[in-house]
Amino acid sequence: MSGLAGAVLFVVLAPVAGGLLVGADRVVTARMQGRVGPPLLQPFYDVGKLLEKEARQVNPVAEPLLLGHLAFMALTGALVLGGVDLLFTVFVFALAALCLVLAAGSVASPFSHAGAERELIVLLATEPFFILMLAAVCKVTGASTFAGVLASPVAVAEELPGVLLAFLFVATVKLRKSPFDIAASHHPHQELVSGLTSDMSGRLLAYVHLAHWYETALLAVFVVLFFNRSVPLGLAVFLLAYAVEILVDNSTSRAKWELVLRSSWAVTLLFSGGNVLAVFLLGR
Repeated sequence: MSGLAGAVLFVVLAPVAGGLLVGADRVVTARMQGRVGPPLLQPFYDVGKLLEKEARQVNPVAEPLLLGHLAFMALTGALVLGGVDLLFTVFVFALAALCLVLAAGSVASPFSHAGAERELIVLLATEPFFILMLAAVCKVTGASTFAGVLASPVAVAEELPGVLLAFLFVATVKLRKSPFDIAASHHPHQELVSGLTSDMSGRLLAYVHLAHWYETALLAVFVVLFFNRSVPLGLAVFLLAYAVEILVDNSTSRAKWELVLRSSWAVTLLFSGGNVLAVFLLGR
């Protein structure tokens, strides 16, 4: 498959896969809580309704920033599968998150401001890991693109088990699952409710949901990098990890932002840093 075809497939299919995962998440969560729950396709119905509704424009810059958030999130996955240098894509990934922070911070609301500040903390907690992760993958495989990693004879998961474990931890933060959903939450009992999306409505909120679906699919692509010898195995591992994330989400309460930052950096340094150090010392 060519890079262009991979990029187009991601842009088209990633929101479908992400929406189905969110729908499955809601179904499983409802069953765990003893409720009937919504149908599997409910997220698509919700986004469709949001796109039809009139958005409450709180300021003129919110919509362009949210469109940028959606576009850069889709672009990140397209660049990864399109054959662009993996380390470059990390910065596009961070730019997508920054657009969301700016959109929430532009609203005159204490809930949105608090959510924006905490989203910046999430960015600080996770971006160092993603840079280190992709640098390590490129190091052990000798390749800097997605196709190059898949073609490498090196089994990435066997070389970087610590980085893989750290990724599963950091993914909890990026998927906005408890106890690390400090910036936004779908649990109504928590103090921020929707956090940085509190003042978004209509198509503006739909952009955020679509971007999150792209982000979820992108995390699945990152897992595939670890299981480069078998793409189906990588996707299966991601689905298993996502099921564990749902269990954790429904059995824990929100942590303080200090714990999120400290624990993410600790895991990044101990597991990822230690694993990368071992790779360099062994001369691989």
